[in-house]
Amino acid sequence: MWEQLNRAVLRLEELETQLAQPETYADPALAAQLNREQKELVPLVETFRRYQKAQRELEGLTELLADPECRELARAEYDGVKETVTRLEEVLHRLLTPKDPMDGKNLFLEIRAGVGGEEAALFAADLYRMYAMYGEKQGWKLELVSLSETELGGIKELSCLIEGASAYACLRHESGVHRVQRVPETESGGRIHTSTCTVAVLPQVEEAEFQLDPADLRIDTFRASGAGGQHINKTESAIRVTHLPTGTVVECQDQRSQYKNKDRALAILRARLYERAAQERAEAIAGQRRSQVGSGMRNERIRTYNFPQGRVTDHRIGLTLYKLDAVMNGDLDEIVEGLILAARQGEKTRSEEG
Repeated sequence: MWEQLNRAVLRLEELETQLAQPETYADPALAAQLNREQKELVPLVETFRRYQKAQRELEGLTELLADPECRELARAEYDGVKETVTRLEEVLHRLLTPKDPMDGKNLFLEIRAGVGGEEAALFAADLYRMYAMYGEKQGWKLELVSLSETELGGIKELSCLIEGASAYACLRHESGVHRVQRVPETESGGRIHTSTCTVAVLPQVEEAEFQLDPADLRIDTFRASGAGGQHINKTESAIRVTHLPTGTVVECQDQRSQYKNKDRALAILRARLYERAAQERAEAIAGQRRSQVGSGMRNERIRTYNFPQGRVTDHRIGLTLYKLDAVMNGDLDEIVEGLILAARQGEKTRSEEG
């Protein structure tokens, strides 16, 4: 453990030196990679330095305990410092625990209206706003890729790229069916309706990590629709990519450039196919079929948002919070942390059983 920590300190110093060199930024991909690695190492190294400082204080207090004149003063501080050393050592063990290699990735967030017609589309728009506000609090960058809206401002289907430290690690457990119970704006009788939306969270996969065979692709261009000014509607800048072996279709029309739309569409397709392959491997090991998104039927829900009672319940971990307004305004920390903790405990149990 200590050898690992010392190596981490040296590696962080190397990264800081490299990132201080102007020539590093001549290669944007390399600079981005070094920045990601730096962000991953900083919490570990800073914790290690706090641990070393507390350990030195503890050693000094241990020496003072042997001095009759200083013993009482040292004893008053000793227990607190020892507790700090123990706590920091536990944190270091946790930080050194191997992480999923995908955790540091950016992600594509896809939201689709499920059962419930216009009300489902309106709730899809609410979910998008919720994730956008949460991402803003995290300091992430959100970029819309494709959007299909309804006349009332709801969302039929949406795809966006979220870039930021630990974005995928935080949101990976959001995949599934989200159910809403509320009185729709379009309901004149005041009856509570139940609708659903599906959410998919896909890690952004580099081209080197997942190769696409050009022979398997059909690429079509068409005119974009929706807001965007004269340019977006007058040129065939929108791209539709079809993966022939699986029938997977991706459209991208948010960028003004056809080439940028093509690159973004291929990135989304790569993410979907990578996730599909990973899912198939997991299913083969588990011996049962699971689906990240499901069909959108109400009985497949992972979370319920009940507006009349002001509560949100995540059914996977049995967590119920009576602060729905705050959650819809991006206050997802308690839910995200609960899901991450439950996943870690599940991995630990499986490891012990194996």
